[in-house]
Amino acid sequence: MTEATQTVRRAASEDFRAAMARFPAGVVVVTTLGGDGVPRGFTASSFCSVSADPPLILVCLADSADSSTAFAACDRFAVSVLGPEHQVLARRFATKGADKFACGGLSRTPGGLPAVAGALVELDCQTHARHPAGDHTILIGKVAGTRLGEDTLTPMVYYDRSFRLLA
Repeated sequence: MTEATQTVRRAASEDFRAAMARFPAGVVVVTTLGGDGVPRGFTASSFCSVSADPPLILVCLADSADSSTAFAACDRFAVSVLGPEHQVLARRFATKGADKFACGGLSRTPGGLPAVAGALVELDCQTHARHPAGDHTILIGKVAGTRLGEDTLTPMVYYDRSFRLLA
């Protein structure tokens, strides 16, 4: 069968998830303070740069996430790029119903937002836009501050539904 005569099959949800699991992605924790001053956050692998001028990033948040209400209203947030030493923290921030801020491993950005202590990169962002996208919201942030961790650190990636290390 030639490419022109192939039939396109609608991707079943599980097929789509399996396909996306084969795309390696960096791992970040995204945090903010809710309107009540309580810290909120989530783990994401759907994160990328959007623009260099102005500096914009995007991260995708499931509408079903515990923190979706806080991020629907926040005017700023922080992104922490994780290394392998943050695996336990990444799992905690990915677990629905978990007390994500109870077990330590966190610090504060200069602007007072919660962040991951010792992250490879820390970005302070002002909320630039939100876009609904299926069962997620695309959160776009304008980067207001950047802090780089030690350059000897190794990044962590998420691949095939597991945290992995780059060799």
